[in-house]
Amino acid sequence: MGKPTRPARPTRKQKEEMQAWKLKPSSWLVVLDTDLEMVLISKSGLKKRVIRRGA
Repeated sequence: MGKPTRPARPTRKQKEEMQAWKLKPSSWLVVLDTDLEMVLISKSGLKKRVIRRGA
């Protein structure tokens, strides 16, 4: 078992995808980004959101 990844600032493509989901990119950090989903956490650390792709 490895360490969990550190949340990172979103890239331009990730920001565009967040805006399509009506999220404000400046308020979210990316925890995990795969072909199937993108896991976000709010900068305050209180909310977690999963964006599903290609269903």
